Amino acid sequence: MKKALLFFLLFTYQKNCFSQELAYTNCNNCWNPDSLGNHRAVLELDSAGPYAKAVIDWRRRDRNPQSKRIIVEDAQTHQRIMNATSVTLNRESGEIYFEPVSGAGTYYVYYMPYKNEGRSNYPRGIYLKPDTTASPQWLRGLNGIKNMPVAKVKEMQSIDSFNTFYPMEVIATKKETEKLIAANSASPFVVFPEDRLHSIRMKYDLPQRWIEKGPSDEFNDDALRGENFAFQLGVYALKDLDDVKINFTDLTSSSGNTISAKNIFCINTGGIGYDGISFEKKLSIPQYTVQPVWCGINVPEDAASGIYSCTATLTAAGASKEIRISLTVSNEIARNGGVDEPWKMTRLRWLNSVMAQQNTVIAPYTPLVVTGKTISLLGRKFIIGNDGLPGQVQTFFTPEMTSMTAKPNNILAAPFQFIAENFAGIEKWKNEGTVFTEKSPGTVKWSAVSTSPSFQMEVNASLEFDGFVSYAVKIIAAKDITVRDIRMEIPMTPASAKYMMGLGQKGGYRPE
Repeated sequence: MKKALLFFLLFTYQKNCFSQELAYTNCNNCWNPDSLGNHRAVLELDSAGPYAKAVIDWRRRDRNPQSKRIIVEDAQTHQRIMNATSVTLNRESGEIYFEPVSGAGTYYVYYMPYKNEGRSNYPRGIYLKPDTTASPQWLRGLNGIKNMPVAKVKEMQSIDSFNTFYPMEVIATKKETEKLIAANSASPFVVFPEDRLHSIRMKYDLPQRWIEKGPSDEFNDDALRGENFAFQLGVYALKDLDDVKINFTDLTSSSGNTISAKNIFCINTGGIGYDGISFEKKLSIPQYTVQPVWCGINVPEDAASGIYSCTATLTAAGASKEIRISLTVSNEIARNGGVDEPWKMTRLRWLNSVMAQQNTVIAPYTPLVVTGKTISLLGRKFIIGNDGLPGQVQTFFTPEMTSMTAKPNNILAAPFQFIAENFAGIEKWKNEGTVFTEKSPGTVKWSAVSTSPSFQMEVNASLEFDGFVSYAVKIIAAKDITVRDIRMEIPMTPASAKYMMGLGQKGGYRPE
């Protein structure tokens, strides 16, 4: 009986030390993150002595924790404890030893300290590398210590709510993930429905939250009338998924009311482009990766309140899963579709907006005027070349952008050129001329066809009243040919190209 009691006490002691239920809290600006980082573990030590041990089940999403510095701080004095070292540091846990200089009490472990090496308007945080601060004498004393006091991990703290990892960036362990994969090995994928307030953030790790909840074929939530309601279906691929399809049935209530499936959309598989044209996207998910599938339901403002249900069917790799969605629609009407509460992801609907497609001229912009191949707009002229590409862009604005001059400033040093180069040399284009397909006050559209011995080039372009120009260049091979290079040359004048951003270039001065 005594042996059994002793075993129970030891098991309970070990369980409390190494399998603690961690609390995740935010301590708003309680410390200086620029030296200590945004995250810390709060330890509570019950006894005094020269040595103490802590095992932190931190479940970190960052790679290579062993390459980041560990700082142990005394909560009473806020001084760094120099006699501290770590034995095991990995993504799942850390084993840390330190000298509790103030005896029993609270200690902090900062495990992702960094230093900002950038500017205030362009920060560049660099994680601090590990350092050795413990004295050799103190380190030697570690080897002979028995019954070392173990500090309890009281909580995991973040500098603020924005930086918290909880709950969607607290990883599942390798064993937990392998167990889930084994339990679902007969299926090419599993689905974890998630509400809009718990955005899926990790691609290669499962959240611990999903291990505790498990995959599900049900999702329940609440929405207001007229609300742009968003939700997620987290797909974890157990095999390579080449083409994931998703379909929805109508939402129906027990009283016979219906919200059409046309009101349901998925931004991962299609939508409406900036030009107002619908498009479809192919969704592929590599094996052992997580894909958040963001969906939305535009609840009509005149929808009757009640509980509506529909089915979302995910199909991939010859298998399908049905997710039963239950949405409780209240009698309250959402203000502005709920966009005043962006944390609810209510603005996803904007991605499929067809507003302002008419391109009505808005003051102080002026209507577009076409003269020959020159389009005049507020403060500028756009001259189209024989191939349909920009021949010249002129601005009449002063450098201060506060007035205009009579003399234009040329933006281009030479016309745009679309270069197709084979191993015999550069193709010579024969232009068939530019044809205007639309001339309206807000939009001008045109097309042009050019040919060479090896290619046909089709140009379709448009210019809007605010100066936005859109080009689509289509190249068709007239015969089988090996191409050395295809490029667009845009020769701008140096004065008009002082700065550059995009095309892989960070914003700043244009490279020579």
